[in-house]
Amino acid sequence: MADTAPTTRPRSLLAHAADRLADVTRTSGGAIRLAELPFLAQVNVRLDAKGPAADAVGLALGLPLPLEPNTAVRAGELTVVWLGPDEWLVVGQPGAQKELEGRIRAAAGDEHVSVTDVSAQRTTLLVTGPRARDLLSHGCALDLHPSAFGPGRCAQTTLARAQVLLVVRDETRAGFWVLVRSSFAGYLTEWLLDAAVEYG
Repeated sequence: MADTAPTTRPRSLLAHAADRLADVTRTSGGAIRLAELPFLAQVNVRLDAKGPAADAVGLALGLPLPLEPNTAVRAGELTVVWLGPDEWLVVGQPGAQKELEGRIRAAAGDEHVSVTDVSAQRTTLLVTGPRARDLLSHGCALDLHPSAFGPGRCAQTTLARAQVLLVVRDETRAGFWVLVRSSFAGYLTEWLLDAAVEYG
């Protein structure tokens, strides 16, 4: 039987733009840093937030599912993002999706739960630097001031008319994750590169 395993490494959606994204740091004098975080594991979870599965899944992941709207929690390599009253996105290291799915399903036991690997649906752009909020504000209607949208906050919104999931990272100066659907990744990257010219 022929070996049908891929023989080449996967290529990220934005590999063609990696050098241009990296150049933004240099041309902006460090005011803006743009990079793709390719292949992050992304698992969508739906369950009753008030049921026993919610606590069990939180224990299995090592962090509670956030119950407050538009919040995200992080522990170690995992981030859990609130998407709705009964829906979360679990984000982990590349290649971890199968393990995460198994852990969540095992923890939920016989409780009703939906666990779906959506890793191929989006890519993640990292936007950091002292002027990151200013850059994003050019294309986003949300109030991104730290007092309104600080660490641990998230929102499903539009950025330059593209639907995104915007997550404020909780580490000092860690900036933002912009999770964008694959079909809009190239467009949004070009928009960010163009908008960043102002800081060069």
